[in-house]
Amino acid sequence: MTPQHNVTPENVTPATDWWRDAVIYQVYPRSFADANGDGMGDLAGVRSRLPYLRDLGVDAVWLSPFYASPQADAGYDVADYRAIDPMFGTLPDAEAVIRDAHALDLRIIVDLVPNHCSDQHEWFRRGLAEGPGSVLRERFHFRKGRGENGEEPPNDWESLFGGPAWTRVPDGEWYLHLFAPEQPDFNWDHPAVQDEFRSVLRFWLDLGVDGFRVDVAHGLVKAPGLPDMGHGEQLRLLGNQVLPFFDQDGVHDIYRSWRTVLDEYPGERIAVAEAWAPTAERTSLYVRPDELHQAFNFHYLNTGWDAAALREAIDSSLDAMRPVAAPTTWVLSNHDVVRHRTRLGGGLDRARAATLLMLALPGSAYLYQGEELGLPEVTDLPDEVRQDPSFFRDSGQEGLRDGCRVPLPWSGGTAPYGFGDGGSWLPQPGDWAGLTVEAQTGDPDSTLELYRTALALRRRLPGLGAGDAVEWLDAPDGVLAFRRPGGLICTVNTTDTPAPLPAPGRILLASRQLDSTDGDFTLPADTAVWWAE
Repeated sequence: MTPQHNVTPENVTPATDWWRDAVIYQVYPRSFADANGDGMGDLAGVRSRLPYLRDLGVDAVWLSPFYASPQADAGYDVADYRAIDPMFGTLPDAEAVIRDAHALDLRIIVDLVPNHCSDQHEWFRRGLAEGPGSVLRERFHFRKGRGENGEEPPNDWESLFGGPAWTRVPDGEWYLHLFAPEQPDFNWDHPAVQDEFRSVLRFWLDLGVDGFRVDVAHGLVKAPGLPDMGHGEQLRLLGNQVLPFFDQDGVHDIYRSWRTVLDEYPGERIAVAEAWAPTAERTSLYVRPDELHQAFNFHYLNTGWDAAALREAIDSSLDAMRPVAAPTTWVLSNHDVVRHRTRLGGGLDRARAATLLMLALPGSAYLYQGEELGLPEVTDLPDEVRQDPSFFRDSGQEGLRDGCRVPLPWSGGTAPYGFGDGGSWLPQPGDWAGLTVEAQTGDPDSTLELYRTALALRRRLPGLGAGDAVEWLDAPDGVLAFRRPGGLICTVNTTDTPAPLPAPGRILLASRQLDSTDGDFTLPADTAVWWAE
């Protein structure tokens, strides 16, 4: 039964403009905590660990998909947007997570997947059964094929998971799927699709969620006529230019309509765009005052560990968001990329320094579960345990996203390290005992305590996450130094050698142990320091 529009102060947190400088923690439910011992994380497990997230010091929790799904793409193939997949629990379990989070002063953001659904979605199944000309087929992109007998796909678009973006059905028509064949794309030109998703928004808003992370926010609208790309290596163009299936201007009308729904509700409900756009300026269009609230900053995520490149990414990101009065977001890891401890090179020292740099910047920061433990990418998973759909295809994405999705270690000396009583759906490394929450809690040198301290300082220091001001200071080559409002200075050495510089004040926090800060100071390699002037 669809819940009624009965929002009350008990299930909605008060308005504070909270999202402009929030620290938001991504939970990948299947890999977070397993309450029933089946080896798969679930909503009850998430609920049991909410106090941990409160104590970590984050402001909100983003839950990756937990909807009813055949799990062809880890839940990003949704069969029912108003139901919970039994592997994760029930709708009352989801309501309990929302309720308990609010009681702990945490907000809940849920993933929404509007570009495509599962091939087991009722609309798609009925459309297949009813055949060509079906009203329900009009809600997707069904087309006749090219060639003498329609044996060729309708155009040359490629799936991001490899191979053609089209699959032929027994009656001869083809349907579009920018991702796996099990994920047919919706036709957002159809009013029924638009009506349905406004209804889905209200369903979850009525349950008290504080916002949505919008998957493939740039992909909903396709160019009229679905024209050929005329390019044989389309994946190399992603994020570099406007494509006929990505970042079309028509998406903005959709998000304006969504904003009116969000604004109906108290408590500042938000939407966050996963929008791969060719420039920061194009990304900023998604967060104009009458559209969405935030957009992920993939430009920053994809920047290497280089002072000049990082400064350019920071400046261009802030510059792009100022005209639309939106906060800049910062992220180092998520469920689709190699964990930054591994991706940046340089090991744990570099990852810790990158974290302090990110948390010193103005705007909203996103953390991915396990980065606060210093988890590395798991690179040696056997082929037989991998589940990333693109791993099983001939080309496309590199297919190794499972390495950042290995379940978390909570306690104990052997796998599954307190994740649950029934093992874990992906095997955990045998050397993670020192990385568990239990092992790191109370150890002042641990990565977990570094995160806890940094987040506490970020919350306490006036204006650290607010605004859009970064005042760059003189520094040696390879070193970033900047001042934030309130007198905090951040210095970061991105080089492989120590860098001498004057100590600008009193040390508040450092990403590694320091020898001395008297007079002339030497900043070690791959190190960040927060100073109070």
